[in-house]
Amino acid sequence: MKLGMPTLIETKDIAECVLLCKELELDFIELNMNFPQYQIDRIDMPYYLELAENNHIFYTIHLEEELNVCGYNKEVTKAYIRTVEAVIEIARQLKAPVINMHMAEGIYITLPDKKVYLFEQYKSIYLERLREFRKVCELAIEDSDIKICIENSGGYKDYLKEGIELLLESRVFALTFDIGHDHCIGGMDEPFIRKHKDRLMHMHLHDAIGKKNHLAIGTGDIDISDKLALARECNCRGVLETKTIAGLKKTVVNLKNF
Repeated sequence: MKLGMPTLIETKDIAECVLLCKELELDFIELNMNFPQYQIDRIDMPYYLELAENNHIFYTIHLEEELNVCGYNKEVTKAYIRTVEAVIEIARQLKAPVINMHMAEGIYITLPDKKVYLFEQYKSIYLERLREFRKVCELAIEDSDIKICIENSGGYKDYLKEGIELLLESRVFALTFDIGHDHCIGGMDEPFIRKHKDRLMHMHLHDAIGKKNHLAIGTGDIDISDKLALARECNCRGVLETKTIAGLKKTVVNLKNF
């Protein structure tokens, strides 16, 4: 199983990440595009490739979490879609096999007795936007093996599940299982992910206690052995997604017990 690390707030640049990755004998780094230093215009492609080749590692990419390809403002949506197209091209050049993304829940209206999500209320528009997005991604990826892996976060609502299944009709989309996020919502998303485990290709591995996640593996309440068995069954790559260097180092040590 290929194991990697996220780009951490404690590391100032990609060179520091690579040093840590090599120190911990990990296989890859997931570039987080929420960070300013990993924006499209800041990635020096020859330099990143040289670092990867010289250190025998590779990259995956995490799209910014604000990404929303289904919004009603077409100009804003176009900008997000152009961003994804540009990241696909970066992934091609960096030979990154995975682009990780979150599904935006969209805006909701608070009524006296409930919240109404606009994507649910206007679901036909929502699904049509996703079909358009799917087509753009297919054209950009072409015959490459790049997969856009959809990550679980705060609990998949019904319209999100329908949207994900629509995307999964295409070979260019797959799933990411974040085991800590799922633990913090009582395991709500795991049945959906296991239902589609033939499309599970990427995992974010960290421990959790209650609603507190991103803990070092082996320091929380998650059945790590069970999740690792699923990862191996599905031939997943795994990001050890603790948020500190100390937590990452502890995870690497503790993984030897599983």
